[in-house]
Amino acid sequence: MKPVEWAEDHVKILDQTLLPTEVKFLEIRTAQQMWDAIKMLCVRGAPAIGVAAGYGVAAAMQEYVDQSMETYHRELEKTIEYLATSRPTAVNLFWALERMKETGRSHRNDANAATQAALEEQAKSIEKYEENACVAIGEHALTLLKDGMTLLTHCNAGGLATVRYGTALAPMLLGKERGVHFKVYADETRPLLQGARLTAWELQQAGVDVTVITDNMAGMLMKQGKIDAVIVGCDRVAANGDAANKIGTYSVAVLAKHHQIPFYVAGPASTIDVNTPTGAHIPIEERGMEEVACGFGKRTAPEGVKVYNPAFDVTPHDLITAFITDKGIVEKPDEAGIAKLLSCRTE
Repeated sequence: MKPVEWAEDHVKILDQTLLPTEVKFLEIRTAQQMWDAIKMLCVRGAPAIGVAAGYGVAAAMQEYVDQSMETYHRELEKTIEYLATSRPTAVNLFWALERMKETGRSHRNDANAATQAALEEQAKSIEKYEENACVAIGEHALTLLKDGMTLLTHCNAGGLATVRYGTALAPMLLGKERGVHFKVYADETRPLLQGARLTAWELQQAGVDVTVITDNMAGMLMKQGKIDAVIVGCDRVAANGDAANKIGTYSVAVLAKHHQIPFYVAGPASTIDVNTPTGAHIPIEERGMEEVACGFGKRTAPEGVKVYNPAFDVTPHDLITAFITDKGIVEKPDEAGIAKLLSCRTE
């Protein structure tokens, strides 16, 4: 089920806030609607956010095709700048918007209709890139894993967060198609339970053996020898290999290191931000207190209590066994390894 789909004159967004109990699609036609969909996590996951933003620009700009070229391009710049404020951590958002900006500028002297067509094609190419990247990530990841292994994953990095197979879930889903079987433990991923609501749902739909655990059970399972490897996605990777992912990932990485379990990070090359030297420079989104204190409509903390709610944490590169990308695998990622990978990247 595609989380983002272009429908010729609008964008269809699968509202992931309602899963797994309700499947509903939103029709996005304006920049405001797309900003809200990204901010409120109706669409989430770094690659999917980038795809949604690209299509969001194309949809929003249809309103200005019949106006002057000056107005069209002024509104295009404003739309791109506005969507960039929706979430600060996922670098694919900015990568996709930059491609849309470059497309607009390269057609500045063309008729608005031609520019609009180019924007729509660019958005489609962003989606195609992410789809191809997911398949390649799955292929590379399968070379590191063996049939019958038990894997732990955190948050959701499947097709709902990307395109088609996902990143961290790509080897599980691709493997299922090829007769390679894994048992998967999915952390709930508090406070919004993306692991329980989304990862478990995706894997169950695909027929993968999946078991949900609370985040604080991972260490016990590792100690009991029940986990063979950990694989997670990422929202931004710094130039030195530090990786930002959903809050709680760092804790899992520390546990894996202690128990000598491989810890893999999976993501497309577009998730690497060469302008961010280390993880300390990655902006971490802080979300509202209600997600922790009143999750899913039930108050679980006292009225008036202070709440700290960072959406992401950063795993240092020395805790990462390998970074699995569409362009290849970087073992023990560091600045040199990331630079070597990027030197052969094509977009």
